[in-house]
Amino acid sequence: MVGIHASTPDAVLDALFLPFSDGCLRLPGDGSVLFLRARDGYRLREVAQPGWLCEQSFKPFADALARSGFTVGEATADARFALVLVLPPRQREEARALFARAARHAEGGGTVLACVPNAEGAKSAQADLAALLGSISHLSKHKCRVFWGVSEASSCDLPLRESWLALDASQINAAGYLSRPGLFAWDRADTASALLAAHLPDDLHGHVADFGAGYGYLSAQVVARCPHITAIDLYEAEARALEPAQLNLERAIQESARKVDFGVHWHDITTGIDGQYDAIVSNPPFHQGRADLPDLGRAFIARAAAALVPQGRLWLVANRHLPYESTLAAHFEQVRTVTTQDGFKVIEAKGVRK
Repeated sequence: MVGIHASTPDAVLDALFLPFSDGCLRLPGDGSVLFLRARDGYRLREVAQPGWLCEQSFKPFADALARSGFTVGEATADARFALVLVLPPRQREEARALFARAARHAEGGGTVLACVPNAEGAKSAQADLAALLGSISHLSKHKCRVFWGVSEASSCDLPLRESWLALDASQINAAGYLSRPGLFAWDRADTASALLAAHLPDDLHGHVADFGAGYGYLSAQVVARCPHITAIDLYEAEARALEPAQLNLERAIQESARKVDFGVHWHDITTGIDGQYDAIVSNPPFHQGRADLPDLGRAFIARAAAALVPQGRLWLVANRHLPYESTLAAHFEQVRTVTTQDGFKVIEAKGVRK
């Protein structure tokens, strides 16, 4: 099953390649192209040539690229490309770190080309790339701005580049956990997750899973609050979250002074899970970017039911207005709302309907 996620940004991809169709730029004949935060789409499939390397840390989007036959991987730090394409994220520190990486990979005369929708900070993104590279050109199409420049040592602000590269490093957030800019609630403990953690029962036991684990806050709380668990698996679709999640979990286990086996998995929950768990905790996403996708949460519930033992328990937190109760009732014999607070609801579901 293909995961449930936001549609492909074909308009953004079409705008991204406008400088080539307009004759402002030419594609490298040797296929020396790196595409950062690449997205699959008809325009990419029309334009791309053998040898292009696509980077995408979000598992569903990476899988879509792979299904279309693109090479998906990560460029080594010393790799250089004639052209680096970028679809920057909305979070500015994360985007600046990505621009800095693009400038480094294009160093020596390569071109950095980016595209951002006007409604998502296109002018600010263009200003950031201009600060890094110096001279910038731009065009507009589909309410998007596409802009590009050449990465030359003589014009690139190297100290700025190095400082922006450091923005992607893991750092301690306000809740005392390692995190990275751009992750969900990266600089704090998410209110909904904290509410769920505060209501977790201490009799959760055995093998537990965290669906949509982020940087590992909720999993660390499970270890701290539930002394009878023996193992925990974290599932997260954003690869950038995996390293801080693992480190946060290792610290939580060390502080608990117990032996708890664990695994950290880069995975799209909506495609299903192999394994059987005694309990699952989750603060499921219900949107992707600006697209509201409540079916994501419903898919998490269905996948949790399939991954639980018959008497397994699901502990879930969600926005109060989301109509998950009918989905829960279809998959579980007992469903109760534990608490509602700050616009969220904590729900326990148990007795899986097989």
